[in-house]
Amino acid sequence: MVAPARTHTRFERARIIGARALQIGMGAPLFAEEKDLREAFKNELISLYGLDEADIRFVLDPLKIAMYEYDHELIPIDIDPHLE
Repeated sequence: MVAPARTHTRFERARIIGARALQIGMGAPLFAEEKDLREAFKNELISLYGLDEADIRFVLDPLKIAMYEYDHELIPIDIDPHLE
């Protein structure tokens, strides 16, 4: 995925992340690799499940996954502001 044409406003960012979180919550495939998500949220998984189970558990919060995908420019959604 390429970087957006311009920096998104906080409202556009919220709309993109919210739309993607809804898609993930409804079962859409992820754009982030499972191993990357485990690595990014390793501390949280350890605090929730313990050190032994952290490697087999998965991040289930669609909003966190959508924010990770947005921050790493993996979401193929952009805003067309129709500026004049």
